[in-house]
Amino acid sequence: MGDLIVSFSNWIWDTPMLILLMGGGLILLVYSRFLPFRHLGHAMKVVRGKYDDSNIPGQITSFQALSAAIAATVGLGNISGVAIAINMGGPGAIFWMWMSAFVGMATKFFTCSLAIMYRGKDSSGEVQGGPMYVIEEGMGKKWKPLAILFSVAGILGLLAIFQANQLTDVFRFVMLEPYGLDHGASTRWILGISMMVIVAVVILGGIQRIAGVASKLVPFMVALYFVTVFIIVFKYMGDVPAMLLLIIEDAFTGDAVMGGAVGAVIVIGARRAAFSNEAGIGTAPMVHGASRNNEPVREGLIAMLGPFIDTIVVCTLTALVILLTGVWQSTENDGVRLTLSAFEMALPGLGKYLLMLAVLVFAFSTMFTYSYYGHKCFNYLFGADKADYYNYFYLVTIVAGAVASLEVVVSFVDGMYAIMAIPTMISALYLSPRVRAATKDYFIRMKEQDK
Repeated sequence: MGDLIVSFSNWIWDTPMLILLMGGGLILLVYSRFLPFRHLGHAMKVVRGKYDDSNIPGQITSFQALSAAIAATVGLGNISGVAIAINMGGPGAIFWMWMSAFVGMATKFFTCSLAIMYRGKDSSGEVQGGPMYVIEEGMGKKWKPLAILFSVAGILGLLAIFQANQLTDVFRFVMLEPYGLDHGASTRWILGISMMVIVAVVILGGIQRIAGVASKLVPFMVALYFVTVFIIVFKYMGDVPAMLLLIIEDAFTGDAVMGGAVGAVIVIGARRAAFSNEAGIGTAPMVHGASRNNEPVREGLIAMLGPFIDTIVVCTLTALVILLTGVWQSTENDGVRLTLSAFEMALPGLGKYLLMLAVLVFAFSTMFTYSYYGHKCFNYLFGADKADYYNYFYLVTIVAGAVASLEVVVSFVDGMYAIMAIPTMISALYLSPRVRAATKDYFIRMKEQDK
């Protein structure tokens, strides 16, 4: 079964997803006339709460929506995902992660604008957002099979198995193995059950508790990680230009990939970027669709900050640490252990503990938010009265993720993400003219309001 999962994931990401995510995102970027880049200042004003209105329908504020979305993206994808990308595709994979993020900003602008524009109601009458509602409300009932496809893949792909797997690895590597306290499979089971209990305390409280915890954790975890990484980068400052040049050069040579295939490097970069910032996958529209905001374009502008923060900033910093320390060439470690090796080499005796603390916060904040995404997919398929059953399924799979192999876990999540991207990108491209019309109207009104 594991080999089948790996083979399917490799096949679907080889060409179909590259065309759909990178090609589709580029079309949206050009079609918007590069609007996301022209209105960063306005987006920051919205995030600071200038336009918040507690009387508007929705469950959370725009800032909480962005925090919850970033909590799901700025996480282990930035720590172990970057390490996996470099391990598989060399430094050049980071360049293609950058390219995916730039087009991903446009993709998130469109998909999250649509999440507000075409909100629906669940069986309990609660206002909901996400690709499944966009498809049904915006494209019509005949497209509902696409909404169902997205929701089924979301239930399976938005499990916290990767986070559980990597958090288990880092805890064993830092806290148990050096002292002879790691007992293999039994340790994994104990850690998996412990994580399940901690996550249960938060997610059983619903989106308000999830968003409230995320909005407190996200600034802390980003600050902690940034400070640590900046210390390391400053230590190797003289080598930074050479490493950035290496990333660019390797992107077009493919020397680090078996056979020297540039196309393989592009696929690896796009695949890891999709896992990291989730642009085009459809997760962010679900949480942004719950925002107290009746301006679709305004929410889209907030959402497009996500890929920039996640990939252009955080992933680049992680990549620099791995490349500057040289561990990517001197160790066989993969995933989070590779990043741990880099931190420990740069800051002996302290680096691995600082990274472990960051991983702890990253992993749990992502676990909290992913549960909300899967809950919404389950809600759409089976109704609000049965949606809470999903939480128990979700909690059990945390234990499964802790004991499974990294390759199978990554391939399973990647495969489900690919399936989710199909309905999300189709709906974004199909409905893009309506977003563009709404954008023109929005900025005319804003110009009048600011006079």
